[in-house]
Amino acid sequence: MHSVRVSISGVVVSNSSFIGDTPLFRVFFSQYIIVFGTAEDYFGEIRKKQLAGHQKNDNLGLYQGNDLPIRQIFVGGNKNHMSDNQKDRKVYVVGHKNPDTDSICSAIAYAELKRRVTGKNYVAKRAGTVSEETLFVLNQFHVQEPALLQNVFQQLKDVDIRKIDGVSSQASVKEAWAMMKENSIRTLPVLKDQKLEGIITIGDIANSYMELHDSHLLSEARTQYRSIKDTLSGEIITGNEHAYFIKGKVVIAASSPDMMENFIEPDDLVIVGNRYESQLCAIEMDASCLVICQGAEVSRTIKKLASERDIVIISTPFDTFTTARLINQSIPVKHFMTRDHLTTFHVNDYLEEVKEVMTKKRYRDFPVIDKKGRFTGFISRRRLLKPKRKQVVLVDHNEKTQAVDGIEEAEILEIIDHHRIGNLETMGPVYFRNQPLGCTATIIYQMYQENQIKPPKEIAGLLCAAILSDTLLFQSPTCTPMDEATARTLAKIAQIDVVEFAKEMFKAGSNLANKSVAEICFQDFKEFHVNELTFGVGQINSMDKEELEEIKEKICPKLVEVLKESGLDMVFFMLTNIVEQSTELLCSGGNARETVMDAFELSEDTEDIILNGVVSRKKQLIPTLVSEMQQ
Repeated sequence: MHSVRVSISGVVVSNSSFIGDTPLFRVFFSQYIIVFGTAEDYFGEIRKKQLAGHQKNDNLGLYQGNDLPIRQIFVGGNKNHMSDNQKDRKVYVVGHKNPDTDSICSAIAYAELKRRVTGKNYVAKRAGTVSEETLFVLNQFHVQEPALLQNVFQQLKDVDIRKIDGVSSQASVKEAWAMMKENSIRTLPVLKDQKLEGIITIGDIANSYMELHDSHLLSEARTQYRSIKDTLSGEIITGNEHAYFIKGKVVIAASSPDMMENFIEPDDLVIVGNRYESQLCAIEMDASCLVICQGAEVSRTIKKLASERDIVIISTPFDTFTTARLINQSIPVKHFMTRDHLTTFHVNDYLEEVKEVMTKKRYRDFPVIDKKGRFTGFISRRRLLKPKRKQVVLVDHNEKTQAVDGIEEAEILEIIDHHRIGNLETMGPVYFRNQPLGCTATIIYQMYQENQIKPPKEIAGLLCAAILSDTLLFQSPTCTPMDEATARTLAKIAQIDVVEFAKEMFKAGSNLANKSVAEICFQDFKEFHVNELTFGVGQINSMDKEELEEIKEKICPKLVEVLKESGLDMVFFMLTNIVEQSTELLCSGGNARETVMDAFELSEDTEDIILNGVVSRKKQLIPTLVSEMQQ
C-alpha cells in the first residue's frame, strides 16, 4: 500500500491511497477543482480539443492557461471504467436531502447536459420534498418535478437475476426435465400468463420415479393423452389426443387373455405388445387407452373396435419395459410442483433483508416477482455476492449526512458542488468539481459552455432561478461576480427580469400558511457533524418582515418537538430578511444558545438573536458555529 499526496503552493488538496489497483480517496480542501478520473470521463472530444495547446504539468496533470475558466487536477482513473453494457443503466443525478431550488434545478440541468454529451441514461431525482419556492420555479418554466429517490440501498433489481422461461402447469415432467438439463438448473418456475403458479425441482421429479408402485398416479394427475404420446415418442392411431386419462390404472398385458380378464378393469390404460388376442381382450374389458409397444402394426379390426368405443390407441417405438418406465414422465408438473408456502422476493426488496431471509431457508433458488406480480427469474445466494451498485451523481452537496440514504452502497460517479468538502469517501475514481461560487448552477452553466452547448430556455430559467435563490438576488456574501454575470446571461436566454422574477419567487417560497411546523423547518434543512456533535440548520428567506414574524410565532413553541423529531443534539433556524440583510436565529437543544452567543460575541442580556449582515448559512453561520464548537 502506498499514498499519493498532491499539493499546490504548499497546500495539500488530495490524499489518495492505493490497495492493489483500487484507489481510496479523501479530499480535504476545496480551493481547487479536484478531478478523480480522467478528462475523457467527462469532457469528451470537444473538451479535449479545448484543452489542446495548453501547457500541462506532467507530474500533477494541472492544465494552466489564462483563458481556461477553471483549474483542475486529474488524479488516476481509467477512461474506460464504464463498460458498454452500462450505457443503458440509469444514472441518478440528485441533490441533498430537504432540497432547495439550487439542488433541484442543478440536478435537472446537469442530467440534461449529461444525456446530450454522453447519450447515456442520466435521470434527475430529488432526495426530499420540493419547497414552495422550487415549485414556483418549476411551474414558471413548465418543467416536471423530479421523482423522489428515497434511497440508493442495493436491491434485488441491482443483482443479476437469472432469467428462466417457465413451463405451464400442463407441461409433462419429461418436458420440465429436458428444460432443466438444457439450462443446467435444478428449479423451474411453473407459470400462467407470466404469473408464478408454483415451482418444480429435480427432487420433485425424483419423487415421481419413487411413486411407480402407484398405478393410479397417471389418472389422478389427469394426464392428457397427447402428453403420453409425446413422452413415449409415439403417435395417436385412434381417439382424441386432447382427452384426459382421468380414471383407472396403468397395467401391462404380459399374460394370457384369460388372466388379463382378472386384473383389467374399465377405463384402465393397458400397455400391450403385438399380440392380437391381448389387444382385443383389453378392448372388450373396456380399457380407455391401449399403448402398443415396439411400433407393432395395429389391425383394421382393432382400430375399428377401438374407434367405436372411443378408445385411444397410442403406438410407441419403445419396448414394454422402457414404456412402463417412461410413462409416468407424461404426468403434468402441476401434480408434483410446490404451490403453497413459497418463499418469493420482489425486485424492489433490499439485499440485506433478502440475505436475512435466505439464512433461514435451505432452498437453492428463490423466485423473484416484479411490481406487476410477474415472474422475473431466480436468485441464489451466489448471485448476491456481486450486486451492481446504483450509479449516482451528487450535485450541491458532498457530505454523507446530507446525501440520500444508502449512499455508502452506491457508486458515486461525479460530485458537482460549491460547499466545503465534507466526509464522503469513494471506492474508486470520480469526477469531483468544487468551486468557491455562490451556487452550483453557476458551475453547471460553465459546463454547458465548456461543451459548447447552449441551454434551452427552460433550463436557462431553472439555472438562473437557482442562482437568484442561493445568492438572495446577489445580496449574499457568497455571491461572486461570476454568479451575477451568469445569472444575467441566463436571464436573457430565459427572457425574464431578474429583479421581478426574484421577488415573485421569494414571495412564493415564504408562503407557508398551509404547512406544519415540521414541514417549514425541514424544507431547507441541512445536517452537520463536528467532533461528537450533530446539529442541523434550517432557513427561510423573505423580503417581508411581517411574514417572518408570523413564521417565528408559529415555529418557536414547537422548536423543542422539532429537535426531538430530528434526533440531533442542536437545531438552529434562520429567519433571513433579504431586504434588511439580517437573520434572526432561533435555536434549541444542548448548549445551542450559549454556542451562538459565544460564537458571535453577543452580550449576555440579548433576548432575540439578531445577526446583522448574516444571510448565508454556508459562508457565515456554519463556519462561525463550527469554529466555536471545535474550541
